[in-house]
Amino acid sequence: MDGVINVLKPPGMTSSDVVVRLRRILNTRKIGHTGTLDPEVTGVLPICVGKATRLAEYITNQGKSYRCEMIFGITTDTQDASGEILHKEPAQVSAEDFQRLIPQYLGSIRQIPPMFSAVKHQGKRLYELARQGLEVERTSREIHIDHLQLMEWIAGEYPKAIFEVDCSKGTYIRTLCHDMGQTLGCGAHMSALIRLRSGPFHIQESLSLETIQNFMEQDDYSFLIPYIQVLDLPRVSLSPQRALAFRNGLSTAKSQIEVGAEIGEGCEVQVFSEGNFLGIGIWREQALCPYKVF
Repeated sequence: MDGVINVLKPPGMTSSDVVVRLRRILNTRKIGHTGTLDPEVTGVLPICVGKATRLAEYITNQGKSYRCEMIFGITTDTQDASGEILHKEPAQVSAEDFQRLIPQYLGSIRQIPPMFSAVKHQGKRLYELARQGLEVERTSREIHIDHLQLMEWIAGEYPKAIFEVDCSKGTYIRTLCHDMGQTLGCGAHMSALIRLRSGPFHIQESLSLETIQNFMEQDDYSFLIPYIQVLDLPRVSLSPQRALAFRNGLSTAKSQIEVGAEIGEGCEVQVFSEGNFLGIGIWREQALCPYKVF
């Protein structure tokens, strides 16, 4: 059993909980998720099965889309609704204020990971330190926001904004909410989050765990997406002779490869021969070197 499943993660489960449940449903051990979603977050969680687990990093590295609800005037220690309230004061902000804010958060920006996160500091997860009441200095990281659109504004003492965002991997949406609240001078936190897309996987096609179980009970494996359909990497084609060399760990000169477009030094590519997927190669010194052979 090999492929990727577009799972609709329910609220209240960790990403690891989903993997454990699927191991029982699919009766297989070789399963892994492609990036952690917090328990209260719902939406798209791609799950790799069998050989696809070796390609999980390429799915993880693809862009994400979310629908988020944030509340102004209330800050928490986790930057979301699960944390303790640090400050609460009615916020004098409007939808127009939010709209004017958006351009500041488009493109490449710097973001400091929250203390309640899985980022490591000197070998320990930040959330482990946070639970001990510790706060350490964190290095900001570059992220990219491709699109941010206000979908709904709910006025009140503590206004709510519902927005959709397309962003790079590693973006903390609760930190985005926190930072926007700080910029507006009233504070804010993330109150709800749905992942709408992860790479090529969209929520409209995602499947609940119950639906996947029903497929399995009918011996229907159509829910498994072939892993070669979801890789966002350039493709190269090798002759049968060079395919054998690739499988044996040997590099192939550029002159012996069918390349559709110019490929830069260090670029990773999908390698095929006569329509068959061979694995992942790396372009080095005008030659294709095997990286992951299937």
